[in-house]
Order: sequence, then C-alpha cells, then structure tokens
Amino acid sequence: MARAAAVTPPTRLPATGDRSEAVLARLQLMVTRKLDGLLQGDYAGLLPGPGSEAGESREYRPGDDVRRMDWPVTARTTTPHVRRTVADRELETWLAVDLSASLDFGTGRWLKRDVVVAAATALAHLTVRGGNRIGAVVGTGAPGAVPSGGWRDSSPVRGPGTLLRLPARAGRKEAQGLLRAIAATEIRPGRSDLGVLVDTLNRPPRRRGVAVVISDFLAPPQQWGRPIRKLRVRHDVLAIEVVDPRELELPDVGVLPVVDPETGELHEVQTADPRLRRRYADAAAAQRAAIATELRTAGAAHLRLRTDRDWLLDMVRFVAAQRHARTRGTTR
Repeated sequence: MARAAAVTPPTRLPATGDRSEAVLARLQLMVTRKLDGLLQGDYAGLLPGPGSEAGESREYRPGDDVRRMDWPVTARTTTPHVRRTVADRELETWLAVDLSASLDFGTGRWLKRDVVVAAATALAHLTVRGGNRIGAVVGTGAPGAVPSGGWRDSSPVRGPGTLLRLPARAGRKEAQGLLRAIAATEIRPGRSDLGVLVDTLNRPPRRRGVAVVISDFLAPPQQWGRPIRKLRVRHDVLAIEVVDPRELELPDVGVLPVVDPETGELHEVQTADPRLRRRYADAAAAQRAAIATELRTAGAAHLRLRTDRDWLLDMVRFVAAQRHARTRGTTR
C-alpha cells in the first residue's frame, strides 16, 4: 500500500547534462559548508563507527558493544571493561544505493531519488578526507544499459534488475566521478531485490570498514534483514531510510489516482473517507516500525531522511549525535 505514488510528481532536482553537474556542485558546496564544522579536531573516522584498531581499555557502560569486551582486563580487575578503538588511517566505505522505481517519487521539496543522491554526496564528502576510499553498488529495476557517468572500470553485477559496481578509490575527483555515475543511473520499472543489492557488498570479503545502505526499505524486511546482519559482522553499517510524507498519511483531496511505480498498476483512492485515511496511516506507521525494528536488530545505525525536510540538517544532527555518543564511549 505504501508503494502507491501520486501520478503527477514534483519537478526533479537532478537532471541530465549540464544541469546535473551544476546540481552536484551545489550539493557539494552545501555539504562542505555545513559538515566541515563537525569534522575539526582529531581524526575520528566516518560515521557511525569509531574504527577498528585496538586502543585503550575502559569500564563497560550500558550500550557498549559486547563484542568489544576486553576479557583479560576484565579478569584482572573483576570489573567489566571494553577496549576502545581508534579509526583506521585509511578507511574504505561502500555505498549500496537503491534506485528502484519506488524512489522515483516525491511530494515534498524533492523526489526521493534526489535525497538519495544528496545523501551519497554528503557521505562522499565525509569519506574522501584523509585519503579514504569510497565505492558503490547501485541497483535499479529491469535490466538496462549501464549508466554513463564517466566512471572507469565500472562493471555490471549478475542479479535481478540492473546492479552496477563502482570500485572504491581515493580522491575528490574520483568521488565526483562516482557521484556522477549514481546521478546518471536511469530508474527503470520493475522490482529490484534490496537483499541482493546489500549482499553484493559482502562479495568479495573486504577488511573492516563502513557500509552504507541508502533506500526507502519498502521491500519486505525478511528480504534484506539477513544480508544487513551478515554485513554487520565485519563492518559498521549505516542505514539511510528515505521517506516521503505521502507514504505516511493520505491528504483529504477527494479521488486520488495513484500508481505503483514498480508494477504500473493504476488505482483510484477516495481520500475523503476518514476511516481509509486512518487505516492507511496505521498501516504506514506499522510498516516503518517494522523497518526500524529490523535495522535495530541487525545492529545498524538508522538515519531517516524525508523529502519535505532539510535533509542536510538532519544529517548534521545525526553526525553530531554519533560523535557525542563516541565521546561518552558508546556508538549507538
């Protein structure tokens, strides 16, 4: 039900050609101005994890990851201790970018795909500092042509729909090329498998780093929950959920034509019925609660971005909260 989209979407922000380049440049400027203030001081690594190299031990606090227990110190002192970690000097970040048909929709200030590209831009800015590497796997609907974003050595991945792997590289220019490739990806009709997209980050196995999944997570949790739990074994995982307000509640606008962007099915909904709107809101709330529960169970940090809000401000608050949690000795 929550996949239904209004037939007439708002004007898209990213476009092809020169306008797309201008939009990406403006996004990067916005990100630089707002996020740089949070990145001063010691090298603390990318959100949400504190790093993977062993550091000093300290007493255990509620909320600490039990996998970081320092058992020798705990045995000597008879008090639970955890070992703090410091960020790797060369961090590798991989993005799983979901551009399935349900992302080509929005009734707020942006389309959902606009927010996906914007979030990827912010993460690329956070990653490339200090010589870190960033790569991506991009998934969309029915099989089609490989997007032309000027990215060298990009390769299609076998699986449902179109899956494109963009190898991890360091440097600002390489990150810009990755963002152009993501923005140039054509959203195609048909259903894509979010679980397969996430599982692609596990193959081949990589050293510990950061994995970021950007999606609306409208696929059933049983499809993508286990791959995220598997990913969390070796990596710090951040899940960015992109939401449109019409996926949470229906407006009272009379008969509303809606279409499922993945199947093309068209329906007319009588939104003047208050009982229908209430049932829709209840079902949408239950759906989002199930998504949040699955991500929490998987151990992933969870950031929700909306098309009708200042997505960059929400990201800034999230980064600040993660840093504050690290100073208190927790990461969640």
